[in-house]
Amino acid sequence: MAGRVLVDADQVRRTVARIAHEIVEQHADLGELALVGIHTRGVPLASRLSERIESFGGTAPALGSVDIALYRDDLGDPGRDASPVVHDTRLDFPIAERKVILVDDVLFTGRTIRAAIEALLDYGRPPLVQLAVLVDRGHRELPIRPDYVGRNLPTAARERVSVRLSEIDGVDEIVLHDDEEVG
Repeated sequence: MAGRVLVDADQVRRTVARIAHEIVEQHADLGELALVGIHTRGVPLASRLSERIESFGGTAPALGSVDIALYRDDLGDPGRDASPVVHDTRLDFPIAERKVILVDDVLFTGRTIRAAIEALLDYGRPPLVQLAVLVDRGHRELPIRPDYVGRNLPTAARERVSVRLSEIDGVDEIVLHDDEEVG
């Protein structure tokens, strides 16, 4: 899986720090925030953001994770695995009392975010839900817009963006592939 590296480890680190700064600037009371990472790579991104927010603002937001495997709108589609890999959803705080920032690696069509919001609402109704993404690559199919964006990377529909994180992949980078490279 070759591809072209668009963002290296140092740029990923700086991008996460910038998003954390933006969150601190927008929220006067960091104690009422919760960062909820969407499995898989949104979870370590949420953890990194939480650490940076605490270092900038003095308070770490609550941290959680949400799995969307059973909320996908393509579950059961032909050519799709009928047995999705299900991860833990961890929301160890009262959702109705926290302003929630969903965290994901790449925003593409918006369908993952729609599924994450549905999953989140099964646990309660937060007073606010925002979205932070490392990469917005365009091509939206749903009216979803991120509140915090690390990088806008306009892509062709045939291209794929891969975010690699050291916690999962052993390296921090953002890579652009032609569809034939990842197929």
